[in-house]
Amino acid sequence: MSRTAARRLEDKPPSAGQRVVTALGRGRTPVASFLVLVGAGLVALVCGTVPVGPDWLPGAGSVVVASTYAWALAARTGGRPVVFGTLAIVLGVVTLVTDDDSLRTGAAVMTCVVAAVLAVMATVPAVRFVHAVRECVLAVLIAGVGALATVGFEPAITVVRFEYATFGLSLVGALLVVYRLGAGFHGLGRRGLVIVVVGMVVLAVTLLYAELLRRYGASGLVESLLDMVRWSRANLGAFPRPIETVLGIPALAWGCHMRARRRQGWWVCAFGVAATSAAANSLANPAIALSESALSVLYGLVVGLLLALVVIRIDLALTGSRGSRSRRAEEAAAVRPEPARTSALL
Repeated sequence: MSRTAARRLEDKPPSAGQRVVTALGRGRTPVASFLVLVGAGLVALVCGTVPVGPDWLPGAGSVVVASTYAWALAARTGGRPVVFGTLAIVLGVVTLVTDDDSLRTGAAVMTCVVAAVLAVMATVPAVRFVHAVRECVLAVLIAGVGALATVGFEPAITVVRFEYATFGLSLVGALLVVYRLGAGFHGLGRRGLVIVVVGMVVLAVTLLYAELLRRYGASGLVESLLDMVRWSRANLGAFPRPIETVLGIPALAWGCHMRARRRQGWWVCAFGVAATSAAANSLANPAIALSESALSVLYGLVVGLLLALVVIRIDLALTGSRGSRSRRAEEAAAVRPEPARTSALL
């Protein structure tokens, strides 16, 4: 096509259908539709958990939530929401109709990963710590609905492999999006580079230590740790998930707090999928009751926020913001703009 023809196409006025789509996209219709669809899917999933209604209800709820989440993630990251939402619907319907274990497992993995990444991408900058708390709670709730949709597909899995796979894919997906949001590696700077390296080290130590302890640890140490877990489950109803508590929630809260000041905060938020993926795959283990899984995520959220408060206070102290008056002045200067929660980031 010549440049003249291309210029004519650009100058051509939009059709009536294009104007309608543009108007709908700028209004409240997409947000309202998202809430209605997720609500309908959640009702279907809860009915399947009770159980109430036909056997196909949980699967249908999973397809609705998975496709809506895929649509929302594509819209938030500047992709093609109609294409990815439609593709998710088609794949979900094919999975339910064929009733194949491999397809059900693949659909569950996709739903878990999309929910974990969307939960992080749906956050906005947090000027104050209380705002960071709000963002973490919202992210966990989004991932929690994804957890119900994940098990609604009734996957045939090995729990440990499923958790590792969903977390690894979620981290890769989040890092790929953040690479674009944070202006590539050039936007890291020394501070961002140190943060990413520290996050990787904490992640590696947490995963490797847990795996080595489970396989090769000394019996006395293993028993003492297991006794603590048993005591917590017996007296508190659950034990917080370590990767969510130590890495995921602190990284997400600190990252949202930093995003109000520096774009390197997106690189910290990427490690927040350690929390959202843990919440999204929290129901994958059939040996653990629903109430215990929910309490485990809740305890991880609370303890993780306490750790995040310490990290944020240390960060502010290192930048010279000590004392309540200095913090208020620092918060007033935290004006780094970002698109609204319901707008595309790219």
